Amino acid sequence: MNFTSFLIYCIVVTFTPGPSNIVILSSSQQVGAKKTMKYVWGATLAFGLLLAASAFLNHVLAGILPGILRVMQIVGGLYMVYLAYQVYKMGSTETATKQVTGFWNGLIMQFLNPKVVLFTFTVIPSYVLPYCDSSLSSLLFVLLITLIGFLAYSSWAVFGSMFRTLLNRHQKVLSILMALFLLYSAIMVSGII
Repeated sequence: MNFTSFLIYCIVVTFTPGPSNIVILSSSQQVGAKKTMKYVWGATLAFGLLLAASAFLNHVLAGILPGILRVMQIVGGLYMVYLAYQVYKMGSTETATKQVTGFWNGLIMQFLNPKVVLFTFTVIPSYVLPYCDSSLSSLLFVLLITLIGFLAYSSWAVFGSMFRTLLNRHQKVLSILMALFLLYSAIMVSGII
């Protein structure tokens, strides 16, 4: 396993602006980090549940259709290329919606968040299953990725105003850099190299 590529993929996807991160940023600006942490806990729980579901379903699929793993690696790589394009053309965080959040909003939003759903259903078959086929190793990776997600969401809550200023001031450079990191991860996971 290319652990560097795995970490880059997880960090870039979880730390770059997406629906949940933008809501967390907006909420922390409105009601503060402490109240926003309720949303963060809900989002983190849903993130972990989606990762666990992905690990379970992918283990079942790999057992039934052994060749499916290669297909899923290619699909995961293509999804990362799509994400890289989306990150590259990403707009300013000034468009974030203003809303107060809570635990249940965070939990429910993750199940409706396409970025999170697609990430959780590509990271396990692309990075974990080709190298670790035990349930214990999958569980450890689910916990590690959930921790990375929690750190990302918490960062957006705690440093919301600082990130907003930084992203708006250097949006294009950061978008290009994050897109290049995602392209690197796509190449590594697809098996091309």
